[in-house]
Amino acid sequence: MNNEPRVLIVEDEPPMQFFLRSLLEGHDLNTIVCGTAKEGTLQAASHSPDLILLDLGLPDGSGMEVVQTIRAWSQVPIIVISARGRDRDKVEALDGGADDYLTKPFSAEELMARVRVALRRSAAQRDDGSSMYAHSGMVVDLAQRRVTRNGEEIHLTPTEYKLLQMLVQHAGRVLTHAQILKQIWGPNAVDKPHYVRVHMHQLRSKIQPDGEEIIHTDAGVGYRISESEPLPT
Repeated sequence: MNNEPRVLIVEDEPPMQFFLRSLLEGHDLNTIVCGTAKEGTLQAASHSPDLILLDLGLPDGSGMEVVQTIRAWSQVPIIVISARGRDRDKVEALDGGADDYLTKPFSAEELMARVRVALRRSAAQRDDGSSMYAHSGMVVDLAQRRVTRNGEEIHLTPTEYKLLQMLVQHAGRVLTHAQILKQIWGPNAVDKPHYVRVHMHQLRSKIQPDGEEIIHTDAGVGYRISESEPLPT
């Protein structure tokens, strides 16, 4: 019995099925391939994959219905792969429960980079994650609610800390404006994206070393923080 991660591919186009399966299995990943929303949901329930690659345009329904169904009982990482490249489509998918969104056509290198991030997140969830985050000399200790750089404390406002905490808990994943607004300011603030822009600017000015970007902007969609580096010894 092998222990390689299992990836469920829900895609109805045979050439894309072949490409994805060949690429993933070439990187020592197990794959399950299906071509409909119904079968994708059944395979997710019966095989407990470590990651799902999901097309939105399926012959028997929308891929978003698959996301919503799976999210009712699982937090398995889901990467949407779709020809729909509008910001609105990306935001709807991410707000609906997807972890990442990749627009066709994409390169094998880009897909594998996203897959590696998602699988690390999946492994961290199984291991109950870590309360520590480190990057560029900055260390966030979620258990102690303390942020330092090179041993010196960085003083954040309560809102800035909540923003950083949310980003760190989803490191490597794009969080939409609506997701951030709902969690930090509540559901009545989802139409006020300037709240995020202002506080994100202040947070960046405090935690990012000159010339280095830790918090990244996905224009028209949201923000993500770089994955954690090894903790300093």
